[in-house]
Amino acid sequence: MTGISARPGLTKPGYNWRVVDIVVAALISIAGGVIFWAWDQMALVVTPATAGYPPLGGLIAGGWMIPAVLGMLIVRKPGAAIFCEIVAATSELIMGNQYGTTVLISGLLQGLGAELIFLAFMYKKFNLPVSLLAGAGAGLFCGLNDSFLPWGWNIEYEAVAKLAYIAFCTVSGAVIAGALAWVATRGLAKTGVLSAFASRKAASEPVFS
Repeated sequence: MTGISARPGLTKPGYNWRVVDIVVAALISIAGGVIFWAWDQMALVVTPATAGYPPLGGLIAGGWMIPAVLGMLIVRKPGAAIFCEIVAATSELIMGNQYGTTVLISGLLQGLGAELIFLAFMYKKFNLPVSLLAGAGAGLFCGLNDSFLPWGWNIEYEAVAKLAYIAFCTVSGAVIAGALAWVATRGLAKTGVLSAFASRKAASEPVFS
């Protein structure tokens, strides 16, 4: 991952991955894998509760996207969202889940959805609106994956139900992954544990600019 960049123009030293970036991103990802596994268990409980209107299940989808947003907010290097989400999905797969190897593709797509938002801001803005958008981007890609790709679990939904599910996933991604990751980053910054990262000043950064 050393020297990774999102495109040729992003070659400044600040975009280079250091060993500490890789280690911390991996730790975030492994913790995310545990969250994923716990979310899998919760999904087993929620699914029967939403049997009356299955698209409502999308409202909990944001839990599977936290590593993508949190990893980027902390590490602030191109590729962090994708890296964290894929490694978290791999950890989830190793621990066991009801979705099988499709979680790896889900991780890639959800990470990409968040990554594209940070890329759009040239990896220079990490405020609340951008974090919410990144979570929403991950949620959107999650909803599209589940609704239209061959392994999507709601591939047989009618068009209106698919649109509702995608909307619920997008909102869930913004609120659960976007907002919670932003709050968590500011909280961690206050403790001083992010002193080695550009996010060390996250607690005092403007909320909206």
